[in-house]
Amino acid sequence: MSTQAHVIKTRLPSPPPSLETLLGTVRDAVEELKARDVVEIDVRGKSSVTDYMVIASGTSTRHVKSIADEVVKFAKQKLDVMPLGVEGEREAEWVLVDLGDVVVHVMLPRVREFYALERLWTVGDEPPREQVDELASGTLGEDDDGYGEDEEPLSFEDDADEFDVERRPRPSL
Repeated sequence: MSTQAHVIKTRLPSPPPSLETLLGTVRDAVEELKARDVVEIDVRGKSSVTDYMVIASGTSTRHVKSIADEVVKFAKQKLDVMPLGVEGEREAEWVLVDLGDVVVHVMLPRVREFYALERLWTVGDEPPREQVDELASGTLGEDDDGYGEDEEPLSFEDDADEFDVERRPRPSL
């Protein structure tokens, strides 16, 4: 008994859309589903994988997945661009959509804070002006506790229970 292999075909239209057009389409898609804290990072000269990263937050795993799905839908319908890959859809805490010149990361706020991609890719760069203003005024992320509506903060105790770790007091120094 033989089975057919499934081949995933990715394609770019000819000619491919400009970087500005692709970014604009991604921007429209994340705005359509009200993604939070959207940041576009120019990584040309820093990464050989892509030219831009777009990072956005969703309020829950369902919201994260919906935003990523909307990015894929907009790219297909408006630009005839099939993603090169989509990762993380099952857990939907961090979904990556690879559109070639633009890679989109949609994350839960706590995951975004933990991995801090903005800091990683902007080391030595000047942060976006609106973030500097929000940091200076103390309003960056003010309306968000960093957790979705069905989430709560993680702690060591959560991991200890999950992995059956023995709890011992810390030695004094």
